[in-house]
Amino acid sequence: MTDRFTGSFTQQEPIPDEAITAAVAVLRHGRLHRYNLAPGETGEVAALEQDFAAFTGARYCLAVASGGYALACALRALQVEPGEVVLTNAFTLAPVPGAIASLGARPVFVETIEALTIDLAHLEQRIDETDARVLMLSHMRGHIGDMDELMALCDGAGVAVIEDCAHTMGADWAGVPSGRHGVIGCYSTQTYKHINSGEGGLLVTDDAGLAARAVLLSGSYMHFDRHRAAPPPEAFTGLAGEVPNVSGRMDNLRAAILRPQLARLPERVARWNALYRVIEDGLAGVPGLALIPRPPREGFVGSSFQFRLPGWPAPRIEAFLARCAARGVELKWFGADRPHGFTSRYDQWDWAAPEPLPQTDLVLAGLIDMRLPLTFSQADCALIARIIRAEALAG
Repeated sequence: MTDRFTGSFTQQEPIPDEAITAAVAVLRHGRLHRYNLAPGETGEVAALEQDFAAFTGARYCLAVASGGYALACALRALQVEPGEVVLTNAFTLAPVPGAIASLGARPVFVETIEALTIDLAHLEQRIDETDARVLMLSHMRGHIGDMDELMALCDGAGVAVIEDCAHTMGADWAGVPSGRHGVIGCYSTQTYKHINSGEGGLLVTDDAGLAARAVLLSGSYMHFDRHRAAPPPEAFTGLAGEVPNVSGRMDNLRAAILRPQLARLPERVARWNALYRVIEDGLAGVPGLALIPRPPREGFVGSSFQFRLPGWPAPRIEAFLARCAARGVELKWFGADRPHGFTSRYDQWDWAAPEPLPQTDLVLAGLIDMRLPLTFSQADCALIARIIRAEALAG
């Protein structure tokens, strides 16, 4: 008898009861807008910013409408100009270069290595070629490169690093939380990320000037005194007439939903990583299937799983994916010749005018991706691994 998986790869855990209670309280008093506060009230958004700043060890935090808004806000805070080059990974998702393009700036892609992280040698070459002053570093699918080497390179070249931590909230490199190596860290609270408000984002920094600009950009209407994780008032001096309002605030309802989830995040990370290790163990040693190494200094969050099928021709991969799908295992493929669902790659974004990157093309040609929602059990993951193993060996 052929085993079949019957679970859903898109079903998240329910919102915790304490988050529902907090959300209902906001609905009952009706003050959803972050600056619509009763006398003496902190507000859920300001409290979330305080909580997240403490969680990451950052001085300042701003809660915003989406992870993509956080990225664009970070670029605006760094005063990136139209036409300016901003470097970013070739292996990323479209909202990352999309944030760059939204300012009229020009995304320039950097090669990806087999570990699914940025190629530091090519990064150095790109910096020399372009004189770029900003790198938007995507920790794509939760893979963190050597941040010590990367920051030494970028600091030495005068390149400011924005970390896209949409897939690494709760992760770290050598004990330093993801998002705390660069000048700004950006996070997402979209449904498929690590805490869930449907949409939402967070931005952290230790730089008072950048934080003040970000607060004003988000649409504070001079209510920065109502922020509890923002710089002191003097950091805003002279900026009000200079910084435009590009409204993208988070509301109190979403913040209320997020705060209890943030408190649970370390426990959720442990559960994700246990699921990840079951899949990893189940696929170890399959001929023709390459696992992605996890460096000892990387504290990752295994909310998704990737492996490569190096050297497999496209028809063989397509047949493998179809067989897995027939047995209930939904896999994504970054080597497809056209975008599918939420999966696309750099050379399909014509609006970014990408240059060919042969090393990245080779990596993505055989790259397979799979979600690991916490609604899965370890027994589910063992079954999924058995199905993938069997179909890889059959192909």
